[in-house]
Amino acid sequence: MLRTSACGFGSLALAGLCQQAAASTGPATLLQRQPMIAPRAKRVIFIFMAGGPSHVDSYDYKPELIRNHDKDYDFTGVRFGTFGKKSKRKLMKPLWDFRQYGQCGQHVSELFPYTAQMVDDLCFIKSMHTEGVAHGPSTLFMHTGATNLIRPSVGSWVTYGLGTENHNLPGFVTLQPSSSKGGPRNYSNAFLPAIYQGTAIGKAGQPASEATLRNAVNPSLSHAEQVRNFKLLQQINRAQLAGKPQDDQLDAVVESFELAWRMQMNAPGVFDLSGESVATKKLYGIGEKPTDDFGKQCMMARRLAESGVRYIQVNYADESTNPRWDQHSNMPKHMDHARATDKPVAGLLADLKNRGLLEETLVWWGGEFGRTPFSQSGDGRDHNPRGFTTWLAGGGVKPGISYGATDELGDTAVENKVHMHDLHATILHLLGLDHEKLTYRYAGRDFRLTDVHGRVVHGILS
Repeated sequence: MLRTSACGFGSLALAGLCQQAAASTGPATLLQRQPMIAPRAKRVIFIFMAGGPSHVDSYDYKPELIRNHDKDYDFTGVRFGTFGKKSKRKLMKPLWDFRQYGQCGQHVSELFPYTAQMVDDLCFIKSMHTEGVAHGPSTLFMHTGATNLIRPSVGSWVTYGLGTENHNLPGFVTLQPSSSKGGPRNYSNAFLPAIYQGTAIGKAGQPASEATLRNAVNPSLSHAEQVRNFKLLQQINRAQLAGKPQDDQLDAVVESFELAWRMQMNAPGVFDLSGESVATKKLYGIGEKPTDDFGKQCMMARRLAESGVRYIQVNYADESTNPRWDQHSNMPKHMDHARATDKPVAGLLADLKNRGLLEETLVWWGGEFGRTPFSQSGDGRDHNPRGFTTWLAGGGVKPGISYGATDELGDTAVENKVHMHDLHATILHLLGLDHEKLTYRYAGRDFRLTDVHGRVVHGILS
């Protein structure tokens, strides 16, 4: 019976696959894929602090730096013209006092009093180091694993490896990205199929209330008329594709039209924050100055995570020559940025935790590099790619720990060093992807996010 009915079972399976593909109305590569290894997280929310927050003023407490304030010290240069050369620089202590918080006793400065209340849920990596000393190359490296080449972004690699959980929304969304310091390359698919490019919602410097999908609802036509028009457009597009089956760009355009149609039916509710409770809005600082704008971005990130978006980036960025956290001559400005972001970020963490989403969502907070322990132009600090801090939460990382360390002044990573390639490898691992096997053949060679580098940081895994 099984032998004679095998074709029948095959037909049933094929019908199921066709039905699933029809539901997505797009290429099969958009379907959800099985992870390579057991995943600990389903999705990522990356909170990008553009410009390089100072680790020695925020999370990397250095008593020696405080004790030796205003003393001259020899530092090796990393900038063009000073690279490899030693010169005396004047040490500058943190501008804000530190206190210990939580059962883990993590030191946090006055910059982040709300995030300080969540330290028992955070995994601090205090030995980060990276490539590039200028914002452009380092930002590009953080997003793509390369300082100056055209490479797919982290979110594109993730959606390429895992597909999407919700066919009615993009798999990769970036909220209010900047057009500078890498610009669209920071969420580009590069040589991966075009369907894996990130979808930008709004732009840097725009009020968050305006950063939404425009024209998602068509009030001038009935639903039946819209369906008829869409089916006609779909037939025309599919006829074009039949004549050019290998045209990736055309395929991506057709897929974008069809995704837009599905989003018309589903996305307006996701992007509408009006139904959130007063208490939840207060948690994010919505309706308050100066947290309203970034609070809305963080709340949108939670709503997108709930809706099955695989990779969500929240950008605290602008379009100025110097990104927001880039204080070369005015470190007190760090407080303005902290006040704008601290409560919303802590609110996002608390909200995810309360809803049971934090365990399956990896939250990543950080900038492209840190800042120097010596002063620049009086009360500023220069760029520092040699040692800085980032933190992770949820998604399979150990809570309430600090991993690695910089030297006694906070200048250079010296203990359990974690390169940006290592962080990328670890993020992919937590999602169930082997960074060495997640490859794409292009121009005669296999490429991967971590290139020929990277190791999983097992010391931070729960």
